[in-house]
Amino acid sequence: MKVNPKLLSILMISVLLLVSSSCKNERQTADLIVTEAKIWTENISQPWANAMAVSDDTIMAVGSNDEILKLKGTNTKVIDLKGNFVVPGFIDSHVHFLTGGFNLSSVQLRDANTKEEFIKRISDYAKTVKPGTWILGGDWDHKPWGGILPDKDWIDKFTPDNPVFVTRLDGHMSLANSLAMKLAGINDGVKDIEGGTIVRNSAGKLTGIFKENAILLIENKIPPPSEEQTDKALIKAMDYVASNGVTSVHHMVGNLDAIERARDNHSLITRIYAMTSIENWKSLKEQIVKNGNGDKWLRIGGVKAFVDGSLGSHTAAFLSPFSDSPADSGFFVNTEDDLYKWTLNADKEGLQVLIHAIGDRANRFLLDMYDSVAKVNGPRDRRFRIEHAQHIAPDDIIRFSKSNIIPSMQPYHLIDDGRWAEKVLGSERIKTTYPFKSLFDSGASVTFGSDWFVAPPTPLEGIYAAVTRRTLDNKNPDGWVPEQKITVEQALTAYTKNGAYASFEENIKGTLETGKLADFVVINQDLTKIDPIKIREAKILQTFVGGKKVYDSSGQ
Repeated sequence: MKVNPKLLSILMISVLLLVSSSCKNERQTADLIVTEAKIWTENISQPWANAMAVSDDTIMAVGSNDEILKLKGTNTKVIDLKGNFVVPGFIDSHVHFLTGGFNLSSVQLRDANTKEEFIKRISDYAKTVKPGTWILGGDWDHKPWGGILPDKDWIDKFTPDNPVFVTRLDGHMSLANSLAMKLAGINDGVKDIEGGTIVRNSAGKLTGIFKENAILLIENKIPPPSEEQTDKALIKAMDYVASNGVTSVHHMVGNLDAIERARDNHSLITRIYAMTSIENWKSLKEQIVKNGNGDKWLRIGGVKAFVDGSLGSHTAAFLSPFSDSPADSGFFVNTEDDLYKWTLNADKEGLQVLIHAIGDRANRFLLDMYDSVAKVNGPRDRRFRIEHAQHIAPDDIIRFSKSNIIPSMQPYHLIDDGRWAEKVLGSERIKTTYPFKSLFDSGASVTFGSDWFVAPPTPLEGIYAAVTRRTLDNKNPDGWVPEQKITVEQALTAYTKNGAYASFEENIKGTLETGKLADFVVINQDLTKIDPIKIREAKILQTFVGGKKVYDSSGQ
């Protein structure tokens, strides 16, 4: 039988259209639907919703229960959230991810409030590990026991077989025992180091305290962890942040091998934007040219540096001396020339530059330098970031918005520092310490994080801190510098939408709307309605990444 070619062509087109239509209808069936929720979308055109549909790892639709249930298919999983509060997955814009994971298994010193408790915890922990094992982490704070720095003599007799190098919670000074210094080849004759401090007693003997760049004298001699240890630390870190509603982190430099292994094995449950030290900008650029800048699980492209140290260590750089130390105003840990050279070259290659600045002098220098580099390299969407931006001179606040420089801040730090910072800074400078409201009012894209391991990666506590500014010692019930309080909605924005913007990912996450990744968190209370004082008591019920549940408070 002779077949009419024209008729055959029409039949084939009809079949293709039918198949295409069938596939299209199939794609419109959701894999997951959540209903009966109060969804804060952070989408201006649709701020609130009651239900959401997910296909694969992406949001299909957001709307009313009736609208979304129309997308239910035979295999669709439907979850009734029973009126609980839903927000986009929290983005922690500043973590030291692997260090945080390692520290979860190390000695815990953060809440050791006396010298005796500090010593006891190290002594007890030393009994649980094999001789020769380095005791690291700790996150101690000397403020509660009167501000006296710990000394190697406190712990030497309890740790004769284990080198100890435990770090203050801000990460800017550490205590070594005598064995650690011996293994590092350090004795009383060691010379001071630029950009760092080696603390000695009145007799010129080492106390075991090393600040800033001096930390490297011992840190560089610590044996690297095994691959197995690093992988376990990553798993601990991911599980921990998931339990706190965090679905993405910005990792401030560190071993990428474990993260890449987990990505390649499809075992990441946290999305990671990983930074490289700024002096290695050239090798990072070469890596991007060769392999690209990553995917929705692991991205690279940022370089990190330091201007100064920390307030607690008196190593932050200020325009005027510290109130409690009139001969001291802090210092830069890198030279201005090096910082400018690194930033100019990295920016020229299209890399994002993120630099740590705490004191007002460090922030002003960085604002000036960023403006200079932008002028030399020409206009582009560069999104320079200042990490911490804690203490800003009043005249410099507007410059963040004017130059589109992102203040990447950590609200938990303010309720910690607020217990003692006025003694260090005086009553005038604290008015623009952690100036969240002033920065928001100016139009700056404030983004929030934790600085974990330095502070806990707990966004609910961060939101509480930014909204109430009640210090940890409960001595500021109306808020420390209350004029700088912000709203719950602003704090949520800083942990979601602005976090995505800070990593050039606002097109795929940060809000709950069609086409974006299905990263979201279920909370037992509507944070926008409850008494702000109770925000830190709210509970993370479930955390979803790409539509997959990665944490459930019920253990399911």
